[in-house]
Amino acid sequence: MHPAGSAAAGTPRQPSKRRIPVSHLGMADPHQLFDDTSSAQSQGYGAQRGPSGLGYPTASASPQAAFLADPVSNMAMAYGSSLAAQGKELVDKNIDRFIPVTKLKYYFAVDTLYVGKKLGLLFFPYLHQDWEVQYQQDTPVAPRFDVNAPDLYIPAMAFITYVLVAGLALGTQDRFSPDLLGLQASSALAWLTLEVLAILLSLYLITVNTDLTTIDLVAFLGYKYVGMIGGILMGLLFGKIGYYLVLGWCCMSIFVFMIRTLRLKILAEAAAEGVPVRGARNQLRMYLTMAVAAAQPLLMYWLTFHLVR
Repeated sequence: MHPAGSAAAGTPRQPSKRRIPVSHLGMADPHQLFDDTSSAQSQGYGAQRGPSGLGYPTASASPQAAFLADPVSNMAMAYGSSLAAQGKELVDKNIDRFIPVTKLKYYFAVDTLYVGKKLGLLFFPYLHQDWEVQYQQDTPVAPRFDVNAPDLYIPAMAFITYVLVAGLALGTQDRFSPDLLGLQASSALAWLTLEVLAILLSLYLITVNTDLTTIDLVAFLGYKYVGMIGGILMGLLFGKIGYYLVLGWCCMSIFVFMIRTLRLKILAEAAAEGVPVRGARNQLRMYLTMAVAAAQPLLMYWLTFHLVR
């Protein structure tokens, strides 16, 4: 038997194989079936090649930049912006149809001088002579330039103040509660709504062509809250006597104010249409004007008499 060393020496020695790592630059994975083209695609979208050489974008590339660089995303963003603009325009049109925002701005165009003059006119309408509303190119001027123009600022502030004064009166009598105060406010709003609906129905039935709008009616009918506030405050200070004296004066003032204001809106249109003064239709218009004016003192008393003890 030959020794192991001699047998190994007689057999030819095969060269050893050296394994090359896959991560070596310029060499591909021997088990990869297809060529890796992700590097070329990522370069086309602006991504940087990673240090591994496999073509994947680096982690430093922000997703926002990649999203904005996509033309499809830009198109989607532009389409979404156009849809939002169209939706806003549609909402504005519908809101203006049901709630005339542009017209409401006219009724709140007041200043301190106008408010002072208007309050004086509501308490002392007997000395006022010119009740005509001024126009400029067939458009009524803003209330701050004409004391005869209706506004919503005074009625809105008077309604809020009336609710607060009513709460004060209930509190001084140990009868205050949130439910009772809410009932007081809702009752005032309900009566105002019924007044407006009744007048509109009456104007429709007697076929009156007038420029008196619904907002004008709300403004004119809301002026009675000013006298109601005065009556309640005087009742808190001087009792029943002060309440009846001040409320009685305010009731007569609002009656005269409504007569002289509404007759220019209702009866003047009849005169312009050539309706006879003693005609049946004109008589109905006069009755309507008197009824609206007479309803104001009744509601002023009904909404305040229980607040003074």
